[in-house]
Amino acid sequence: MPSQVLSEQSLRIQAFVALLRAHASTTRQLNAQLIADHGLTMADYDVLLHLAWAPDRRMRRVDLADQILLTASGVTRLLDGLEREGLVERGSCDGDRRVVYAVLTDAGLARLREASGTHLPQVEAFLAARFDDDELADLRAYLGRLAEGDAMGCESPV
Repeated sequence: MPSQVLSEQSLRIQAFVALLRAHASTTRQLNAQLIADHGLTMADYDVLLHLAWAPDRRMRRVDLADQILLTASGVTRLLDGLEREGLVERGSCDGDRRVVYAVLTDAGLARLREASGTHLPQVEAFLAARFDDDELADLRAYLGRLAEGDAMGCESPV
């Protein structure tokens, strides 16, 4: 019975599996390029980008964790590495000592801009090799519906 259930998956399950595989494959390929070119993972890049978009290039660490879909401990481990490289630093809150900010340094912004110079064209090329503009517009609309309720910045600081 279980093999019959698996072999007769609904179109919705097949689409979900295809989405997961596409995400894993895309992430693996683009992550490898970003590491090779700039020593940054896509998670590192994502943190730097969110901080660059934030007012005064700073966010509460808990808010950053929510934005990049990590746990508090996961964002702490990620930020620790970026702090050691001098790309991010800790900031305090004058009104509440319990609040800790992640602050993008000038070096972090420079590294983000440098990485964006190759990473964004790689993303463009990756997608252009697979989809025409009409398909990309449809894909964006479809994926946007899956992400309804998630806010993302629209303008890039890089």
